[in-house]
Parts: sequence; C-alpha cells; structure tokens
Amino acid sequence: MTSPKNPQHNGTVTISHEEISTLPLKAFKGKIILLHEEAKLAKAFDEIKEHEAIGFDTETRPSFKKGVIHKVSLMQVAIPDKVFLIRLNQTGLTKPILDFLENDVVQKAGIGIRDDVKALNRLARFQPGGFTELSALARQAGLQVESVKKLAALLLGFRISKAAQTSNWEAATLTKKQLEYAATDAWVCLEIYRKLRS
Repeated sequence: MTSPKNPQHNGTVTISHEEISTLPLKAFKGKIILLHEEAKLAKAFDEIKEHEAIGFDTETRPSFKKGVIHKVSLMQVAIPDKVFLIRLNQTGLTKPILDFLENDVVQKAGIGIRDDVKALNRLARFQPGGFTELSALARQAGLQVESVKKLAALLLGFRISKAAQTSNWEAATLTKKQLEYAATDAWVCLEIYRKLRS
C-alpha cells in the first residue's frame, strides 16, 4: 500500500488529490476485445466464467439536460490479461449477458455497483448475483475512499485518467481514448479487488 504523507483522517487511511497527482499515470496495456455482435457473446462469456473474479464497470452517455437519462451503452468485464467491452446499445441484454449478471459464482468487483445494476435493470429485468462493492471492502480495510481513482492510488501506487468519462458512449465508433479509459476502469477494479482480498 502506498503510504500517503498524512494518512490518518478520522482514524482511517485516505489520500489527497495533491498526493495522487505525484503518482505515475497508468493504463491497461493488455488485450481489449470490443464486442458489438450478439453471435460472439456466448464464446466471450464462456472464457469469462473460467475466472473466480472479474473487474466490472459500465458507461452511460452523459446527459446535460435535466430529466434526460440515457441507457447504459457499454459494459466492461476484466480478466487478468484481457478486457471485454460490450456495446450494450448494439447487442442489448441477451441471454449470455443475463446469465452472467445472475451468476453468483463469478465475483464481479466494481465501484458504485448498485447504480450499475439499477441502470442495467432498465434494459432488462434480472436477479443480480455475485456483485462485490469495492468501496465496502475498502471501508472494512480501514480505507476512507469512495472512488476508483483514490483506491488505485492508495492500493496500487498509480493514478488513472478520468478524462474520457463524460464522452459520448453511444457514438458509432468509440475512440482509442474511450477504449483505453473503459478498459482501464474495469482492469483497475479487478486489481483493487485482488489487493483487498490478498
């Protein structure tokens, strides 16, 4: 664990934005698999289900108008050396995806999991299984942090870019920056989970 200069805050470990800014910037450098065809999903999830835990995240096109809520556009699933980016706005929530979301054997680790599940339930109803909220695990470990960025800094010793967070995830073609951002978020969730469980 990285040792911040002033780690104690109300008896728990935290880290400041200033301290994060001094850390090296990292991004996922493994294989990124972009899936937008229903026919290729079953094979991908067969591979994913071979793992006990995965990193999990979703992306939604941001809304800048009051009362306008967009549907989830992208679901990210990270295994150790590969991240699958599933364009839900093109595939929908098909049976392989729903089976995965209800699978309580594979642990799906992420931040803000409740919001992700709620948003996915707007696409199709399912009974969520095997979801792990990293901020809850972090609190149990005495860490006073609620974001992926801060957990990565404290536990992994590097910072991640959030620059693409508010970009258009419904675009016909996602940019290289969007793909890297989305893959990094899911990969970091898996790395944080493994660190907290070790």
